[in-house]
This record gives sequence, C-alpha cells and structure tokens, in this order.
Amino acid sequence: MVEVTADVASINTDNEKRDGHLQSEDFFDAAKYPVITFKSTSFKKGKTAGTYVVKGNLTMHGITKPVTLTAVAKTGVHPMSKKNIAGFKISGTLKRSDFAIGGSTPTAIVGDEVTINANAEFSKN
Repeated sequence: MVEVTADVASINTDNEKRDGHLQSEDFFDAAKYPVITFKSTSFKKGKTAGTYVVKGNLTMHGITKPVTLTAVAKTGVHPMSKKNIAGFKISGTLKRSDFAIGGSTPTAIVGDEVTINANAEFSKN
C-alpha cells in the first residue's frame, strides 16, 4: 500500500502572486482543504519491464475520486549511503473539474487536464 500526503500551502510555481491565487478559494482553498492525499488500492506490474499500474483514491478539495497512475521503477546502489535503493517516477492525468477546482476559471485560460508527477525513493535499513 502506498499513501502520499501533500500540503496545499507548499504550492510553489516560482511566482508568489500566482501561488497565493492557487491557494485561494478560487482554486485549492488551502484554508479549508489543507492537504491532498492519495491512498493506493492496488500496485501491479505493467506491460513493460520496470513499469507498474498504481490505482487508488485521490482526495483533493474535499472530493475523493479513483485515479490510475503509472510508476516507472529503477533500482541501484545509492552513491553516498551505498544502500540498495528503488526509485519511482509516478505520473498520471486528471481533470481539475472532477475535483471542483477553479470552476469559475474557463478552460481556455487554465486547462482542465492536469498532469501529476511525483518522485519517490526507498531504501532498506
């Protein structure tokens, strides 16, 4: 099982004014919905080597929806710790309208499709 939590207040687009607008009631409403969570329901090998299909529930803006993500895995030895590690690049696409985000903003200004990208690294202790 994989569980990820992201703090909405950590949105950083290298533009403070835009970050503030994204955190406002117009979009994520960070004051009311401070976190985004993902909880996997399945993690299965994909069709090609080193890929996985990750299904789970994404909660954002107070709405929970099932999503399917793709994970690409690589393993190796960490150059500094010398421990065996597994790294994952996780991605997927969703519609912001499914989560009632930015409903008053036309899709001609801000697209409805949003790409999620995340990186994770795991090591044995």
